[in-house]
Amino acid sequence: MKGDKVEVVVDTGGGTTRTYEVVATRAGRRVDVSVQRGVVWVSELTRSGTVVRTARFMQSRVLALVEHPVDEGRDVA
Repeated sequence: MKGDKVEVVVDTGGGTTRTYEVVATRAGRRVDVSVQRGVVWVSELTRSGTVVRTARFMQSRVLALVEHPVDEGRDVA
């Protein structure tokens, strides 16, 4: 759903971190998270399941993964 967001906090080494966001940018799109063979995949998908864009991270470097679903009662502009 438009407005869904996933934040990923990654350890970049040396005690520093970096935050990445993947957001469903259009109506009918959603954000999907999967873990396969030590890699975290965060993808924006269309209604039909076609991947629009993907971010991937090494599972050992991911410190936090936070999903922010949009509130369905709220109007998203």
